Amino acid sequence: MHSEIIEEIQFASEDFWLKGYLHLPPTTHPPCVIGSHGLLSDKDSPKQIALAKHCNAHHMAYFRFDHRGCGESKAPFDTVASLAARCADLIAAANMLRSRGDLSSHLGLFGSSMGGSVCLAVARELSADAIVTWAAPLRSTDLVSQHTKTTVDSNSPFEKHPFDILDSIAGLQHILIVHGDADETVPLSHAHEIYEHVSEPKNLLVFPQSDHRMGAPSDQQVFIKESTLWFKTFLIDN
Repeated sequence: MHSEIIEEIQFASEDFWLKGYLHLPPTTHPPCVIGSHGLLSDKDSPKQIALAKHCNAHHMAYFRFDHRGCGESKAPFDTVASLAARCADLIAAANMLRSRGDLSSHLGLFGSSMGGSVCLAVARELSADAIVTWAAPLRSTDLVSQHTKTTVDSNSPFEKHPFDILDSIAGLQHILIVHGDADETVPLSHAHEIYEHVSEPKNLLVFPQSDHRMGAPSDQQVFIKESTLWFKTFLIDN
């Protein structure tokens, strides 16, 4: 039984220093999955930590980091929480990891909520080999209208920084789209629309009665299992 290797990393994204942790398996030149968290989340979300451990168990590295203005990556949140800023962070993370020399060139991306939008927006530029999204919004307008009705995201920057990634996703491949049909923040219709516009191989996994946070432990276990298998299929088996 090999002990877990976790490396703390600081790296630059534009004018900001970001912090993350690289989970390394006992494998020579493993492929790597990068996680992008949601709007108000951070790198320490239970989904990312569980996914990192399962990826390691299947000979894949995993890098989870705090976007600028979140967690340990200090910055004024209200001025840096745009989609463009988060895309720049993810690109910087990928470039840093690819410059190390101890990882393979195969890259996977996992994104939760807005992090899923970020992954889809940069997938072509990064030549990502596999993508998994959880509750990813395709555009911010629906979220803004819900924000005016509720107080789900009291610090939502979407009215100041609207986005629509439809033009970015056409023709993307190797995408596993996961969503709950009781999501109160991102309508399930976004998942169906993303699925319609990306290319095979692709899959849409809908969890009945699951909300935006995927609170049911049984759903989380299925999600981790299916996500790990998806990454393994396209990062190792292909």
